[in-house]
Amino acid sequence: MKTAIVTGASVGIGRATAQAFLDEGYRVFNLSRRTCDLPGVTSIGCDLSCADAVAQTCEALTPTINDSDSVALVHNASQMLKDSTGDCHSDSLRAVLEINVVAINSLNQSLLPLLPRGSSIIYVGSTLSEKAVPGSFSYVISKHAQLGMMRATCQDLMGSGIHTAMVCPGFTDTEMLRTHLGADPAVEQAIAGMNSFNRLIDPTEIAELIRWAHFNPVINGAVLHANLGQKES
Repeated sequence: MKTAIVTGASVGIGRATAQAFLDEGYRVFNLSRRTCDLPGVTSIGCDLSCADAVAQTCEALTPTINDSDSVALVHNASQMLKDSTGDCHSDSLRAVLEINVVAINSLNQSLLPLLPRGSSIIYVGSTLSEKAVPGSFSYVISKHAQLGMMRATCQDLMGSGIHTAMVCPGFTDTEMLRTHLGADPAVEQAIAGMNSFNRLIDPTEIAELIRWAHFNPVINGAVLHANLGQKES
């Protein structure tokens, strides 16, 4: 059997990724506080900000992983706040890092020893993994950290038969982006116009790249840009 474990698969890119692996005949698990409505996906209620919840989730997944020939571990879930260098309390920064960085580390620490050869660890980053914009201070920090984690993961897993990569979406039509933009059509149009196709990316486009990355270990350690040709500012 083959298994895909996707954090935050209840909506957006995570949900589309869950569907992509279902289409490949994978057993798919959603790790999220919300359930995934796709038939065939097993949702495990998990608050990624809680260490005990993550540990319990890993324990629940152990029998499935032990019975798997290949596992795609997709770190997709993220929290995004509107904040800035001068307006980000350290407690808020810790809360973002707990979900966007620490939870990833906790999942890796528990699940990596169980993953068979041919598995993958795919990080879903952002264009903000390599650049910054105003008003996304803690998110930018966390996405830069995820990029470092992916590169370190690649080096530490040399010879294991497990590969990794980071998929960096541009502006994608997700609940998280719309919430961040404040559901303002004018702002949305301006954001959509920041790539060569003048539209938001569909989550299924990112999911297809994540699926492809799992099946192609040649991209081990790579950063895969998926932004429709974003304009340079």
